[in-house]
Amino acid sequence: MFRPKKKPSDFFPSPKTKVLVVGSFHFDYPNLDAHKIKKQDQIDVLSPKTSKEVTDLVNYIKKFRPTKIAIEASPEWNANQKLKEYNEGKHHDKRDERYQLAMRIASELKINELFSVDASSVLEDLMEKFGKTDSLYFKKLTEGYDYKSDDPISQNFTDFYNHSEAKNFSSLMKTFQYLNSKEYHEYGYGAYLSGDFKLRDYDGADILAMNWYSRNLRIFRNIQNISHQSDDRILVIVGNGHAAVLRQLLTCSAEYEFTEFSSL
Repeated sequence: MFRPKKKPSDFFPSPKTKVLVVGSFHFDYPNLDAHKIKKQDQIDVLSPKTSKEVTDLVNYIKKFRPTKIAIEASPEWNANQKLKEYNEGKHHDKRDERYQLAMRIASELKINELFSVDASSVLEDLMEKFGKTDSLYFKKLTEGYDYKSDDPISQNFTDFYNHSEAKNFSSLMKTFQYLNSKEYHEYGYGAYLSGDFKLRDYDGADILAMNWYSRNLRIFRNIQNISHQSDDRILVIVGNGHAAVLRQLLTCSAEYEFTEFSSL
């Protein structure tokens, strides 16, 4: 008997829970990422000009009307205690985007809880558990994995990241529109598939899987652990390297609907 063909999406719940991932550079410039920003190239989000741009960015993100907010932080960071203190007038002079964006948005929208979704990787867990008894294995595996490849594609990515620095844009909003575009995230994801990824036969691929990809899968799992209904709207504020992977995971998820930053 003839049956009308269904689209794959017809088999899954609709509507899905909407998620907006805002990929950010780190406002306080801890320079812990592979790409380092020179002091003279850093912008000050507390300066009068940029502070106004932060306000514009906050107002734009609020158009998403989030009901829940997740941030790149460990539970030990005590986000909700800090949010309570923020609402009491403290921490407003902190440059960290978790204060300038996440806590400010939560405060203005009367959201009293932040979800800390950062995680360690399985490689870190294994090295902590077995590193002392099998340190030679981990030493050989990670030898040369230092984000310092000088092959042509890696050099292209260096130019790409230099161009992406906030100092090169007319406003913070323009920076975030660029950083959160689909094309940027696709190339940002692709950055991990070159350079050290090609280390020896499979060492680079294995490290990516066990370290960076594992960490982001765990972050995604932490997002799944946030209790939600279909009418919830989850805002996730993370470093933009994470956003590139989360875009892929959320786009393919049958549980969530990825919201484009530009669509607000």
